[in-house]
Amino acid sequence: MVRTTRTPGSRLPAVLTLLTALLVGAGAVFGVAGCGKEGSPPRKGPAADRLPVYEVAQDFRLPDSPTWTRAKKRGYFVVGVKEDQPYLGERDPATGVYSGFDIEIARMVSASLGLDPKKIRFRTIASANRETALQNGQIDFYVGTYTINDNRKKLVGFAGPYYMAGQSLLVRRDENDIHGPQDLAGKRVCSAAGSTPYQRIKADYPKAVLVAYDTYSVCVDNLLTYQVDAVTTDDAILIGYAAKAPDELKVVGRPFSEEPYGIGVPRGDTALRFAMDDALEAREKNGDWKKAYEATLGLSGVPAPTPPPIDRYPAS
Repeated sequence: MVRTTRTPGSRLPAVLTLLTALLVGAGAVFGVAGCGKEGSPPRKGPAADRLPVYEVAQDFRLPDSPTWTRAKKRGYFVVGVKEDQPYLGERDPATGVYSGFDIEIARMVSASLGLDPKKIRFRTIASANRETALQNGQIDFYVGTYTINDNRKKLVGFAGPYYMAGQSLLVRRDENDIHGPQDLAGKRVCSAAGSTPYQRIKADYPKAVLVAYDTYSVCVDNLLTYQVDAVTTDDAILIGYAAKAPDELKVVGRPFSEEPYGIGVPRGDTALRFAMDDALEAREKNGDWKKAYEATLGLSGVPAPTPPPIDRYPAS
């Protein structure tokens, strides 16, 4: 790969050429090799033959759950997900196939609840529409880097958490001045408009120059073209982007928040929530959770962490 130098504010054709190759469509599917790896592009997603196969529970019944009852009658769950988060929730624009750790969580839970995970109908739902989609019955449950917090518990229910993320920073590989949020004074930092990470930087690091867009893929676009200095959101999301272009991007510092990811369900369906808690706990114990992580998010090179304890909070 030819390296070029730049002056502040310059727009380099070479960088734009790299960007065109790296960011394909709204799904931010990266597709070029790093330096010294010509002809061997980073993986677009997990290899299908390495994904776990989940045993479907036989004769499972959950009559107290209206959501499960409807899904059982139709023969499958309708699941809300993300489509632009590498190794977490990603949709192949050519085939329409979804892949990633969140997708595997949805599949293993479906199997535990007696419905064939191969029949799941995945539906891309934007973050701003998650609660509405659950409340209106557009989806049966949601798995997509969905942080559990008290305000959201007033609107929907949460099973889990199944993963503990934390806010972090993504920078260019040649960036040597940013090692954590304490280094953001005067730096242009990009995040999703109205997101928790955006609000945290605004409140705790007011000297940073915040830039907001609707999606993180646009933030990464701006990072690669030297229009911003860093992108901030959950580390799980950022390590996915970095893994797609390891010679261009890196995650720096330690996470500076705790973001427990949960499965969103209709708020009143406590039976479904508790059944999913049981499913997650069982899949963690039998090794399926770790296998799913290693086949997806683990491709980033980050070892599987210990799953967080399940929060079986009471019905209200």
